[in-house]
Amino acid sequence: MHAPDRPRARRMWLPLAGAALAVVAVCAVALVRPWGMAEPTAPATAADDGTAAAASIPPAPLVIADGARVLVFGDSWVYGSAASEPTLGFAYRLADELGVETVVDGVRGSGYLKPGIDGPAYGERIAALDPALDPDVIVVEGSINDRKLYPTGYRDAVTSAWDALQTRYPDAEIVILGPAPQVLPVQKATRAIDADLAELAAARGWWYVSPIGEGWITDADYLDIIDTGPVGRNHPSTSGHAYLAQRLAEDLERLEQQPAVAADAP
Repeated sequence: MHAPDRPRARRMWLPLAGAALAVVAVCAVALVRPWGMAEPTAPATAADDGTAAAASIPPAPLVIADGARVLVFGDSWVYGSAASEPTLGFAYRLADELGVETVVDGVRGSGYLKPGIDGPAYGERIAALDPALDPDVIVVEGSINDRKLYPTGYRDAVTSAWDALQTRYPDAEIVILGPAPQVLPVQKATRAIDADLAELAAARGWWYVSPIGEGWITDADYLDIIDTGPVGRNHPSTSGHAYLAQRLAEDLERLEQQPAVAADAP
């Protein structure tokens, strides 16, 4: 667990241009996108088997109280791989960014389909979580680790894992953090995973944050964020983890300011 070193400090948001405000006003949902690319709903992508996209449910306003317990669950990026110390990873740094207590559960190489180096796939890991942990908020990250196994069984594995997580912690608010690209251009399977997760989160009324959709990592800053050397192996550097923590904190704070939006009429 990692507790914040200072009280939560809210950021002062810069004024946005009128066009951007108009975009925010119509933003409806479970996918956080760049201001210039906001959509009223999550991507309406169909599953690879041809089934129709799931309907969206308006997410409830996100509430993260000062000192809240936040479980950050995911893969090697959550673990803190390639940071000079794992505890300098973005999941740990989020505590200071938000003024919360973070409980970090990251397993290198793990995904919804893929078992990891230090533990099993997401579903089995969720089943092993301590019910007494009782987090106020859960951030589920990733994972690019599924890209070579996708799409066979992917949506079923996600649905099963999320059902188990919601059953284990029924009072927790859940935010899904999609995969961030380890290489550019973003691989096709990684984009498809991002779209599937966005759609499935929207169907549950969960907020979805898309590092790909928001352009967290671009050609302009890729080498400032990702350590491509033999140690980092395309994971965020220490400074890259700091940047990711800041971006995620900004998105979570923005979601706290988003009102619930009525669902579109069928």
